[in-house]
Amino acid sequence: MVSYELLVDGDRRSSAETIAVENPATGETVGSVARGDAEDAREAIDAAAAVTDEWGARSPAAYERPLRAVADRIEAEADEIATLLAEETGKCLATAEGEVAESAAQFRYYAGVVDKVRGDTIPTPPNRLNYTRRVPYGVTAHVVPWNYPLLLGTRGIASALATGNTVVAKPPTQAPLTTMWVGEILLDEFPDGVVNVVPGPGSEVGAELASNAGVDAITFTGSTGVGRGVLESAAEHITPVDLELGGKAPSIVLPDADLENAARGVVAGIFSNAGQNCVATSRCLVHESVHDELVEKVVEKTERITLGAGTDPETDMGPVISESAREDVLSYIESAKEQGATLLTGGGVPDEERLADGTFVEPTVFDDVDPSMTVACEEIFGPVLSVITVESTEEAISVANDSPFALAAAIWTDGLEATQLADRLDHGLVAINTFPVSMPQSPWGGNKESGIGREGGLEGVEAFTTVDSVVVEFDEMEDPY
Repeated sequence: MVSYELLVDGDRRSSAETIAVENPATGETVGSVARGDAEDAREAIDAAAAVTDEWGARSPAAYERPLRAVADRIEAEADEIATLLAEETGKCLATAEGEVAESAAQFRYYAGVVDKVRGDTIPTPPNRLNYTRRVPYGVTAHVVPWNYPLLLGTRGIASALATGNTVVAKPPTQAPLTTMWVGEILLDEFPDGVVNVVPGPGSEVGAELASNAGVDAITFTGSTGVGRGVLESAAEHITPVDLELGGKAPSIVLPDADLENAARGVVAGIFSNAGQNCVATSRCLVHESVHDELVEKVVEKTERITLGAGTDPETDMGPVISESAREDVLSYIESAKEQGATLLTGGGVPDEERLADGTFVEPTVFDDVDPSMTVACEEIFGPVLSVITVESTEEAISVANDSPFALAAAIWTDGLEATQLADRLDHGLVAINTFPVSMPQSPWGGNKESGIGREGGLEGVEAFTTVDSVVVEFDEMEDPY
């Protein structure tokens, strides 16, 4: 069983209280972290601020070396990190391994970006020179989510460090252990104060990061409701905020789609990570002409899913993160039944004895879902698929866009007009013949109530820098008076 302390100003600090972390598949305690509070967050912010000017003025090589070292160490320790990630979140080991691999890839990608952060030369009359330069914000606060703590946490941390910022990170309370593991690596590889990690409740640590005047930029991944609160807190000091919030991703299946391929993608898109994914394709918008065949394939594949602990190689889907999360998912399932949706499979808690100690929910498929039903409108964050029948491509596009959420969408078609249809979907990420996927070199973020800004790729450079303009006058000034 692992335990971690606060990581502040190059030191490991204990706290009066600790937070126990349980495996949601078994209920067993797998580790603990120190319970930080608002005062700890303030000390971390002060430590980061004290070294911001010196760190931000270093050469690109000073950023590249530690970023590459972090990538190397994550890869060297990948098996152990992935196992711990599967234990603290319940996710399947294969999913955890992929998350760890992409986290290492993100550090390596941004290590290669450090000497490519540049400004522009602006056209001016010959008596002037105007150029821009990208400069780091300074102290950046990172509030990390529990569903993909490494993937989503390290994306922002890596790009912030690559652009000369300092970091204060708050790991997720439900699953902080692997974030702390990587935090230990960062503490070793970067100068004191550059990276600080303070686990603790969002109401204390997160609230302080969002409202403290010493924070120069904030990145938050989580629910839309909490994101609004972060924006309100940041507004007091006009602090820039990058938000990745809720989603209700549609998966559009058109008549010319390869239905076997589409069914695989629809099932993987909603049941991966037990549906606890901001880009989970929880709405399946299927054309009426292929509805029956697609739904038959989806149900057949869903009923083959094996539930279990993420560390068990036979497991296809793990538990949801907590008992309260399970209660929320089950309440959505009941509302769908009450509002007239047809339950095709799942819909409850598995009755197998081996799963009794975990917070499992059966993978669930509803048919005859109306777009106005609660299950089709709100983010469930669980393994529940809503099948919505459409009569035309136009209707599919309309239903897909008729949501306050606009993080991701998927289209399944063999038609050449796929990219034209993608242009009409108001979503930050559109996947064609696959479910939404993340890559270090690709931007990530949502439209409408799904967020503000983009991380990942070269857009991640923009997320953690501001543009300064410099104007040089070559002629002497005339006497103005």
